Amino acid sequence: MRPLRILLAGIEPHTAVDEAMRIMQQQRIKDEIPDTLILVQHPEVVTLGPKAKRDGALEDPALDDYSTTIVDRGGGMTYHGPGQLVGYPIIKWQQDEQSVRSIINRIEDWVMAALADCGIEGYRDERMMGVWLEDRKICSIGLAFKHWVSRHGLAINYNTNEGRIEALTCCGLDAGTTTSLAAVGHTHDLEGRLLDRSRRPLPRSLLPLLVTARRSLISRTKSPRDGAPRSSSTISAGILIISLSLYLANHL
Repeated sequence: MRPLRILLAGIEPHTAVDEAMRIMQQQRIKDEIPDTLILVQHPEVVTLGPKAKRDGALEDPALDDYSTTIVDRGGGMTYHGPGQLVGYPIIKWQQDEQSVRSIINRIEDWVMAALADCGIEGYRDERMMGVWLEDRKICSIGLAFKHWVSRHGLAINYNTNEGRIEALTCCGLDAGTTTSLAAVGHTHDLEGRLLDRSRRPLPRSLLPLLVTARRSLISRTKSPRDGAPRSSSTISAGILIISLSLYLANHL
């Protein structure tokens, strides 16, 4: 099991996190930081990868109602906003792992395991990579690599604002195909706890892995010798964060 740092970044603009990811990717290439998972939520924005142009998504009139930004990850149109957990794995993949398809499959496994902990059975669908539930896509995945260090990542829609993601032709799929857990009736876990960003204690076994970004994420991209942030015994996070983090930490 490789060392992993989990960075809880709160709510940050996509542009700030995108810049931070580029810096951290370079640091990981140089082994200045360990493998890192950024967990964050973005204010509403639609990101457009290269496939969005090929899909004709840039001409979608629905986009007039959204802020947009061009990104260099794989894939097409992806929605970000409130009610979504975004995970960015800044990971140096080992030689026997260096297949884009197998890395995406591994990330899908992480998400399906996190959902299973909440009593939700996600699955793969031949229409599009990501994780699906009841014929709807609830998790998107798009990556960029440099020297087999990944950037960008995954987005789990647990309770996005009604109609906002459904209005878009995300990843070239028909409008309404991409939705949230809440929209298909999954709002609580097996113990009746709400699937949201409400705060609760993390398992003690996970605490050494965690860093909380209380200020701008850009200020948290220092290498360990520059004084990396310390973990705290008071850190807490939402249920999906716990499940995703635990599974990743034990299966990387």
